[in-house]
Amino acid sequence: MNADHPPRAGSARSAAEDLLASAEWDLPPSRHLRHKEALMQQIDRDRTPSPHAPSPRTFPAPLRRRLPRPALVLPAVSMALAGALFLTFSGGGHDSAPAAGAGTAPAEANSASVTLGRIAAAAMETDTTPVKDGQFVYVERLTRGNTGSFDGPVRLGALHKQEVWTAQTPGPVTRTGWMRETGEDAVMPGQEVPIEFTEPVRAGIDHPTYAWLASLPTDPDALLELLYSRTGAEDGNSKHQAVFGRIGDLLSSTIMPPATASGLYKAVERIPGVTQIPDAVDAAGRHGIGITREDAESATRDVWIFDKHTFAHLGSRSYITRDEARGITTDTLYGVDAVMVRAVVDRHGEEPAGEEPVRSES
Repeated sequence: MNADHPPRAGSARSAAEDLLASAEWDLPPSRHLRHKEALMQQIDRDRTPSPHAPSPRTFPAPLRRRLPRPALVLPAVSMALAGALFLTFSGGGHDSAPAAGAGTAPAEANSASVTLGRIAAAAMETDTTPVKDGQFVYVERLTRGNTGSFDGPVRLGALHKQEVWTAQTPGPVTRTGWMRETGEDAVMPGQEVPIEFTEPVRAGIDHPTYAWLASLPTDPDALLELLYSRTGAEDGNSKHQAVFGRIGDLLSSTIMPPATASGLYKAVERIPGVTQIPDAVDAAGRHGIGITREDAESATRDVWIFDKHTFAHLGSRSYITRDEARGITTDTLYGVDAVMVRAVVDRHGEEPAGEEPVRSES
């Protein structure tokens, strides 16, 4: 963007949109919802000038992104914050994996453990064709997120489609995929936006290719130890919530080798505070069983939704449980999605032919 020629109010592309178009999409999926509110507020201010509004070139002050150890970076599940804000990862506390069920009421822990065992068994039986280097994992979602003000009431935006193409190139690469959203309240509607890193990354926890996922240990204790050692808690999350979120990101955004997926679901049983709810609804209106964890430190609750019969992953829901500054005193939904299609394609922008959406049998 040329500072000598600021955009005019009402122009087709505002300063915030220019920044968004050229920005790096390098934040974890379940962490974008609150940050995007600030960015979209800025876009709205650019489109509707007022005497009290900031200059079109004024953006939220960036938070420097520190990576003291590798951290998961994936395409957005529902929305993305670009360039103007960078997430800070910290590596404090709980570096060791917890004992199974620690900190959870026995009945709730046992119920979730039984369900996760069934989900793990179903994952192990999944017929998955390995994804080759040079191909792309394609994931299509329906998604809704908060379009209200950053410090005001939550207002869920319109349901829209999001497509992500994740490259399987082992690297080192800076561009790990592409994203396209269409529909009302979409980010950069209809445009393929690159997902990039500031520094080259190889296949690994920052760039989880199928081949790398297949190389992981399948023992749940070993998997959990690895994740706790490499996951930094951010946005006020506890370490347990950060690991829970990281596993959810992997399971929802990739095509997973069956043994790895099964191991991860068994690992989730060992995270303190994980419970289940009998009924949860994804963005497509499909009912399923919910695996959830509420985090007191960040006052958030995430829910993963699975088909009650096949145990296929359907989608997720995210809640703010408390935010006194915004008048939130009970569970308030601020993001929901539904995974409709997962497939393998040979190039970004390509949509799989004849691929059936993920369906619920409930």
